Amino acid sequence: MLRIGIDLGGTKTEALAFDADGREVFRKRVPSPRGDYAATLNTIAALVAEAGEGTVGVGIPGALSHATGLVKNANSTWLIGKPLKDDLERALGRPVRLANDANCFALSEATDGAGAGAEVVFGVILGTGVGGGIVVRGRLVEGANAIAGEWGHNPLPVPRAEDMPLRPCYCGREGCIETYLSGPALERDGGEAALNVYCERLARALACVINILDPDVIVLGGGVSNIARLYDEVQRLWERYVFSDHVATRLVPPKHGDSSGVRGAAWLWEPEVKANC
Repeated sequence: MLRIGIDLGGTKTEALAFDADGREVFRKRVPSPRGDYAATLNTIAALVAEAGEGTVGVGIPGALSHATGLVKNANSTWLIGKPLKDDLERALGRPVRLANDANCFALSEATDGAGAGAEVVFGVILGTGVGGGIVVRGRLVEGANAIAGEWGHNPLPVPRAEDMPLRPCYCGREGCIETYLSGPALERDGGEAALNVYCERLARALACVINILDPDVIVLGGGVSNIARLYDEVQRLWERYVFSDHVATRLVPPKHGDSSGVRGAAWLWEPEVKANC
């Protein structure tokens, strides 16, 4: 039986399938539909049909509400309020497991990636949106409200003059970390020319994560994670904001690159993994 993973991203949707021995037997990427829920369902269904028969795990840019079973907190806003899991199961004719895309990324990197062997791993997505996932001793931490790791919708800490006025976010709040640290935000701010300010903002934001979670490893994912300068500079800058005399947390790039999320989605059916069912 195949293990099929789908990573529903803001710009691309990727499918990956492993056989029973863990060998990759199928991989395909297509552009993600924008603003069209029906087209999103059709895209995922077509990829799964092409991949073959097997279990299906899907990483989404949001989460399923424990209260309603509907999608919430998605920066792909056309998914919000939709019964995505039910609709996919109906379209595919088989059970589906869904999890936040950052959770899938964190699971992949904690299992056999850049965070392998670490007790606490915080996986970060710096892409179309900003998300995070937590893995402790190899298990995903979802939380009572299905929002564990959602640091992107906390306020940017210690706002400076260059951060003002606070930026509006699709979630209805102002000053969310996502509005400063997403890939589109970096592009709007000037790309490479804005990296000094970006590194400072990222250091402030991750320092708060360290102060609360104290992870062994923080793994960066998403398109922005390809900027090599981030790793040394942010670790140097966050020292001034972390409540400790020494910061042992490591900031590292992903071992599996931008395919890490889809690998984690494929593993959502593993018995030790907790995910939305």
